[in-house]
Amino acid sequence: MSAPLVRILVAEDDRAVRSALHVNLEKAGYETTLVVSAEEALDRLQGRSYDVLLTDVRMPGMDGLALLQEVRRRWPHTVVLVMTGYGNVEDAVAAMKSGAEDYLIKPVTKAELLMVLERALESRALRDEVSSLRREMETRFGFAHIVGTTEPMQRVYSLIHAVASTHALVLLQGETGTGKELVARAIHQASARRDAPFVRVNCAALPDTLLESELFGHEKGAFTGAIRNQPGRFDQAQGGTLLLDEIGDLSPAVQVKLLHVLENGEYQRLGGRETLRADVRVIAATNKDLRQEVHGGRFRKDLFYRLDVFTIRIPPLRERRDDIPALVEHFLARFSARDERPPPRIAPRAMQRLMAHPWPGNVRELEHVLERAVILAASGEIVDVDLQEAPGGAPSIGPATEGLSLPDHLRAVEHRLVLEALVQAGGVQARAARRLGISRSNLSYRLKKLGIAGSPEGGLDAEGESRD
Repeated sequence: MSAPLVRILVAEDDRAVRSALHVNLEKAGYETTLVVSAEEALDRLQGRSYDVLLTDVRMPGMDGLALLQEVRRRWPHTVVLVMTGYGNVEDAVAAMKSGAEDYLIKPVTKAELLMVLERALESRALRDEVSSLRREMETRFGFAHIVGTTEPMQRVYSLIHAVASTHALVLLQGETGTGKELVARAIHQASARRDAPFVRVNCAALPDTLLESELFGHEKGAFTGAIRNQPGRFDQAQGGTLLLDEIGDLSPAVQVKLLHVLENGEYQRLGGRETLRADVRVIAATNKDLRQEVHGGRFRKDLFYRLDVFTIRIPPLRERRDDIPALVEHFLARFSARDERPPPRIAPRAMQRLMAHPWPGNVRELEHVLERAVILAASGEIVDVDLQEAPGGAPSIGPATEGLSLPDHLRAVEHRLVLEALVQAGGVQARAARRLGISRSNLSYRLKKLGIAGSPEGGLDAEGESRD
């Protein structure tokens, strides 16, 4: 193996051994520096970086084991190999426990030296690759999915960095649609628990009788229909992170049991007697003001204080409007990639309306609006958006109607109804026509009359297959 860029520092007090190592390493193409003591090795390491430290264990003054420990603490990326005499194998064992990559027994042969060195360098290269992939995964599943550069979001990023490396409970507070789950996942990905499961439970989605079993699991026969032992979410999240979403909706009975787990780290499955340990980091999320819930008697004060260790407030979109253009770009790119089409342009008027909208549904509402816009932007441009609330609270897309004459108002209403039918039908015109109670040819006529992009000659057929 020829590695001219690999720098090796050799710490050996025996002149003959030192000389032999130097000759063998230089002939193999390694850049080699020789020192006679651990103290001198530390001086050299302070002055420049080395890829490998090859050190004897028994040396006057600081020995090789103490040198190893200091190097692991100060220069953790340096590979350390230790050499010891035949009768001192216990030194090699101690060195491996202290973080040495490998060891060599004296007298060291050239073949063994080069084999151990090559193996150590390959091991380091593999670790570097894993670290690189991990950073990429953190980018993909961590902050990369949280879009925003405004001051409120910078505060959120700072708090994520501060708490991620700890084991502290985290309470995420924010309105519906602000991205609390994304923040929880970012904390998990930036923590030491990143390789273990991330498990989410929606505390508002299940009745009490099912939620307790969902959280803690149950034993066979615990209730009617419990035909087998069933692990709970605390079991599934062992070693990892458990997100308790909408924790403000927990009933008093479940709040008591959750408090016990958080206080003591112990729980029992429903119908079980065995006490289990919970090695789980808990992140709680809520769109409610838990202090007000405590004052109203709906949330236990002791549980609130246990959860309120480190609170991160996720700002609503109206407090960070300058992030809207970046969010628009992010969502347009995502939906266009999903649908395998170029991202549409967004007209200035449409962007102005997006910037001015109050966004009661926050980022989630913006996401849904843009998803519909991408579906309907057959011309390659989003010309306008109507952000009035449609029936059922869902934002719709189409022209605004305020201040229009009666004919124009009726046309705008027809425009909106046709667009909403297309959206609900996933862009399939035959399905949209059935929703509207008209024929497909009638829908085709109305699309042309209203100037809506996408006519029967393009778009999707009745089975949803592209005919372009």
